Amino acid sequence: MQRTAFIERIETLFRSHPTVGILGPRQCGKTTLARDYIKSSGRRWVHYFDLEDPEDLARLDDARLTLTPLRGLVVIDEIQRRPELFPLLRVLVDRATPSQRYLILGSASRELIRQSSESLAGRIGYVELPPFTATETGPLPRLWLRGGFPRSWLARSNADSMNWRKAYVATFLERDIPALGIDMAPRTMRRLWLMLAHSHGNVLNASDLARSMDVSQPTIRRYLDILSGTFVTRLLPSWHANIRKRQVKSPKAFFRDSGILHALLDLPDMAALRSHPAVGASWEGFALEQVTHIVGASPEECYFWRTHTGAELDLLIERGRQRLAFEFKYSSAPKATRSMHSALDDLALDHLTVVCPGTRSYPLTSRITVTNLADLAARHGY
Repeated sequence: MQRTAFIERIETLFRSHPTVGILGPRQCGKTTLARDYIKSSGRRWVHYFDLEDPEDLARLDDARLTLTPLRGLVVIDEIQRRPELFPLLRVLVDRATPSQRYLILGSASRELIRQSSESLAGRIGYVELPPFTATETGPLPRLWLRGGFPRSWLARSNADSMNWRKAYVATFLERDIPALGIDMAPRTMRRLWLMLAHSHGNVLNASDLARSMDVSQPTIRRYLDILSGTFVTRLLPSWHANIRKRQVKSPKAFFRDSGILHALLDLPDMAALRSHPAVGASWEGFALEQVTHIVGASPEECYFWRTHTGAELDLLIERGRQRLAFEFKYSSAPKATRSMHSALDDLALDHLTVVCPGTRSYPLTSRITVTNLADLAARHGY
C-alpha cells in the first residue's frame, strides 16, 4: 500500500527545508515510506544508512568523513541510535548545495525532537507517520480490531495478527524500553502496560499507579512520558474553562493503537471485543486517533474536558480561535445527553459532533450532529 499523501508531504517539506524527519512508532512503515519516496522522487543519487545494520553503523563511526563528500539524498534510518549526529548534521546542512538533502527516520520522537530542536532548528520539517488509518484501509472493524501496524493489519488471519502484536509488545518491552533508559524489568513494565490497558480512556491516577508499582510518582511520570514520546500512548491533557465549576485537571491515558490494546486485553476477534466491558473505551481511543488524523490536529491542539459533576467532552481541538468538539459513542443511534448540552454551553461551542460506528450521518439537534468516520473523512477531503 503506497501512502501517497505522506509522500507528497515529504516532497512539499523539502521545498522549504534541507532536512525532513519522519517520526513514528517502530514497524509503522517509515522505512517503506522512505523507499517509496525515493522511487517516486526520481533522485539520481541516494545514500541509505540503516543504523540497525552493524555495517552501516560502523560506516558512521567517522560520520564527518563519510557524509561530507556525499551528493544527493542522504537517508539515515533509526537515527535515535546515534543522537550525536545532530550537531554534525547542522554543519553539513548549512554547507549543503541545493541538490543535497537529508531524510532522517526515528522511532523515538521525544529524543529526536529534543536533539533536532537544539541542532536543526529552522532547518527541518517533520512528518508524523501513524500506522494505517481509516482513510487508507478497507473495512473499519478489521482496522479497529487489529490496529494499523502494517504487518498486523495485513496478516492472513486474526490469529496471525494477534501473534504479531504479542511479539511486538514483547520486543518493545525487552529491547526498546531498556534502550530508552528505563531500568524497569520487562516483567514489571508489562504489568504497567496491563494496568494502563485496563484504565485505557480513563483519567490518569499517577499516585495509584505508583503505589501499585512500588515506585515514586516522578518515576511513573517519566515512564509515561517515554511511552508517549515513542507513540505507544497518548496522554490527553484536560482543558480548563473559566467557569464556576470544579474541573478535572489530570490527563486521560490511551494506547494509540487499538490492536496493541486488544493484544494486552487478549481480545482475539470482534465477538470478544464487542462483549468486553472496555468496548466503549476502545472505540473512544480508536475514534480519537482517527479524528485527529482526519482533521490534521497536532497533539498540542487536543484536549478533553470534564467537571467533577459529570459533564464532559471527549475531544476538544483548539486551533487559533476555532474550536472543534467531538464525542465518541459506541452506539448505532446515540442520543443527545445533558453532558453534551453542558459542554456546548459551558465551553461556548458552536457545534458538537458525535462519532459512532453507524452508517448514517444526521442532525441530532440544531447544534449536535451524528456522523461516522467515513463521512467525516469525506467532509475533510479524503
